[in-house]
Amino acid sequence: MTSMGIQAALAVLLLLVATVKADDGGVSFWGESCTMTCPEEGTWYYKNKNISEGLTYKFKYENDKKGLYRCEYDRKKYYFYVQGKVCENCYELDATLFSLALVADISVTAFVMMMIRMCIRKRSSAGLAHTPKAPARSGGRAPPVPSPDYEQLNTHTRSKDTYSVVNRTG
Repeated sequence: MTSMGIQAALAVLLLLVATVKADDGGVSFWGESCTMTCPEEGTWYYKNKNISEGLTYKFKYENDKKGLYRCEYDRKKYYFYVQGKVCENCYELDATLFSLALVADISVTAFVMMMIRMCIRKRSSAGLAHTPKAPARSGGRAPPVPSPDYEQLNTHTRSKDTYSVVNRTG
């Protein structure tokens, strides 16, 4: 497998792994914002400081805001480590959407190939069913078996140039 093929397979694998979401809560990025969701209403902490209360905490993500966040409710603690890259015009590529696009592309390509094959088959069957045979040649006799045209060359009159010699390798 080529290195380009390995890179493509790794990219698809990472896209599939990156779309896994937590059942209880999760972190999502969209554009420049980051949204964390706690399983229930709770208090949000960042670096042991109370930052908000509620089911979700949304903020504009910057590199200085990466780190460990936690949500607490009913003596339960849920930790979120947030680190990512954001930009204003970025869009997230969902693995399901990516897979559906690939399947649709392959299906349309197969359909077009089948249509082309059917059109070619119809066009070729409209012609003659069999090709006419060429008439047999009535010519002279074949040359005698030990023909002088195929005799060995005289080694004394042959050229000694680079490409005039046949080298046998096997």
